[in-house]
Amino acid sequence: MKRPSPALFVIGALVVVATQLSTTAAFASPPDPPALGTIAGELAAIPTRVETGSAGYSRDLFPHWATQSGSCDTRETVLARDGENVVTSSTCSAISGSWYSVYEGAWNYASSDVDIDHVVALSEAWGSGASTWTTTKRGQFANSLGDGQLIAVTDNVNASKSDRDAAEWQPPLASYHCTYAKQVVHVKYGWGLSMDSAEKAAINAMLATC
Repeated sequence: MKRPSPALFVIGALVVVATQLSTTAAFASPPDPPALGTIAGELAAIPTRVETGSAGYSRDLFPHWATQSGSCDTRETVLARDGENVVTSSTCSAISGSWYSVYEGAWNYASSDVDIDHVVALSEAWGSGASTWTTTKRGQFANSLGDGQLIAVTDNVNASKSDRDAAEWQPPLASYHCTYAKQVVHVKYGWGLSMDSAEKAAINAMLATC
């Protein structure tokens, strides 16, 4: 996704550092998940086992919102990527823009109303295998931009999801179930995480809508 460089406006000898303009897609646009046939193969390869739960979990064990480029951290990078007509300050904070939340099909017009969701919640990842990872690897997972793990969504919808897996929570917008299931599968497969039988059943049901 192209992101224009900061605009410099010169009036005489005065150089004013304005804001960084970033025009992105009209709807949330993390990397597209693979085709259904590929996803089916990935799902079959994901181990089915009873998950260990959240014992010992702390969000601090997944260092998140790391610096991605310049002064932009992961949250700010996703806000710019997933929004439309996003204007950012010289420190990369989103000043204005609009964000379409694919989970329920609603627009947001203030970045304060937008959360960056981990499609596979950090606590869910912990109980699915991440408890054995190094802190460095958990940080890479928490800040991963290349696999559909991070997406800008409405804050209260993200709160309703919390740390629940696909058997316990699904996007309110039924037409997004196919894509959501693909995202979960692709992330869990790519990071070597497991699913329990209830989650696999829920994923298969959502994939049947594709």
